[in-house]
Amino acid sequence: MSEETIRITAEQTLSDNWYVLKKYSFELRRRDGSWQAQDREVYDRGNGATILLYNLQRRTVLLTRQFRMPAFVNGHSGYLIETAAGLLDNASPEVRIRQEAQEETGYRVGEVQKVFDAFMSPGSVTERVHFFIGHYQAEDRIDAGGGLEHEGEDIEVLELDIDQALGMIKSGEIADGKTIMLLQYLQLHVLKPRSLMVLVAGPYRSGTDDDPALLARNVEAMEHCAAQVLAAGHFPVLGEWVALPMTRLGGSRAVGDEIYNQRFHAYAERLLERCDAVLRIGGPSAGCDAMVEIGQRLGLALYHRVEQLPVVPGGNG
Repeated sequence: MSEETIRITAEQTLSDNWYVLKKYSFELRRRDGSWQAQDREVYDRGNGATILLYNLQRRTVLLTRQFRMPAFVNGHSGYLIETAAGLLDNASPEVRIRQEAQEETGYRVGEVQKVFDAFMSPGSVTERVHFFIGHYQAEDRIDAGGGLEHEGEDIEVLELDIDQALGMIKSGEIADGKTIMLLQYLQLHVLKPRSLMVLVAGPYRSGTDDDPALLARNVEAMEHCAAQVLAAGHFPVLGEWVALPMTRLGGSRAVGDEIYNQRFHAYAERLLERCDAVLRIGGPSAGCDAMVEIGQRLGLALYHRVEQLPVVPGGNG
């Protein structure tokens, strides 16, 4: 925000016995322009990282079980099943999560994939958690794990079937937020890629001088690619399939006339909002590049070849 919205008026350290608990007094500028005085207690324990280790061939995941006092005093047994995790302690997230995972699980961790960051309890805790996934093999185990005794850790290592672990979310046996998030991420993006709605974006008018035969040839090239997308188990769409009929219904009589220019890309953009991915094919095209840019702002996946699309069980690709 360009204008000031927060003014801290006082800061008091309430405890630094383990990590730092502070009380902040501040003024918050409300949306109506008025200022409101507030007080909040903020717990700063640094940032952390967590990782879900999985084996696709065996369809297993590595989790841990350990005692958590805050869960215990809130009516739980206190023994939570979790993904390996730890605070960064001034290390990079990638370096620290490898160390933490090895300490807790006993498995040497190789390549890791960062999937997202998240504030887990932003109403009171400053911590930002970096989320990772990574492969493991049986031969990666170098010791029993269990954590560090001098840090009070007594960690049980669990190797669970993936479907069993997902079922434990529903049953309530897994109640840890970061673990639920990573298991569901694995299910959605790694285990069972779903069929995507893919906008096939290629040159339409570019280089044609609006010659009907050349326009039709460009549409044919995109439709040929769409057939490959369908064979790969996904649902292809072309902006032209929607925008051309709609502009004609709106009164357009020729490609490039006033109504066409007003409405064609607007219809294509509305279609794009309902897609999961963009497949950009062919040569230079300002219109395609604009669609790609919009798609990336919407957070859609971007591909340049059909072979890059996720493999969907039952697809013919």
